[in-house]
Amino acid sequence: SSFDTSNVTDFSYIFSNCKLLKSLNLINFVTSKVASMSHMFNGCTALSSLYISSFDTSSATDFSYMFYNCKLLKSLKLTNFVISKVESMSNMFNRCSALKSLDLSSFDTSNVTDFSYIFSNCTSLQSLNLINFDTSKVTSMSNMFNGCSSLLSLYISSFDTSSVTDFSYMFYNCSSLQLLNLANFVTSKVTSMSYMF
Repeated sequence: SSFDTSNVTDFSYIFSNCKLLKSLNLINFVTSKVASMSHMFNGCTALSSLYISSFDTSSATDFSYMFYNCKLLKSLKLTNFVISKVESMSNMFNRCSALKSLDLSSFDTSNVTDFSYIFSNCTSLQSLNLINFDTSKVTSMSNMFNGCSSLLSLYISSFDTSSVTDFSYMFYNCSSLQLLNLANFVTSKVTSMSYMF
């Protein structure tokens, strides 16, 4: 909590595979210059809570694997995250198997190109708000919801898929999904739909 991080530009892998870490105080972290948060909490398998809502992410470009395999994490408040420069969210929440809901409606994803595996294996996820997601630059949605076996419905009819080339395994093992409206999906550039449903 006493760290002055005001000049830090790279936080990638900083706590990666801290498997026994149960408590983490980052309340005074200044992150305004940080470009990469890739793998930041990757493999923190004992963390059940994480308070990072004060993070300034306005300079961030990479969120890939940020919370990968944080399997005890029960909630995440990211409503204050500014992500307008982020290009990759690949595997961001992959294997966050204790998360029941995620509200990402405030996310500006207009520069994101990679959503592959972003929610993969979030087996407890019942509620997911992606209503404002801008997907116009996204090329890969491979395995995006793979293993989201508790999701009953998913509202992604507003997705712009005109740049997407890969839909493989996108809804694989979404065994509880009862409603899915893809009527507005543009698939003219897609080369793979293997195991999509």
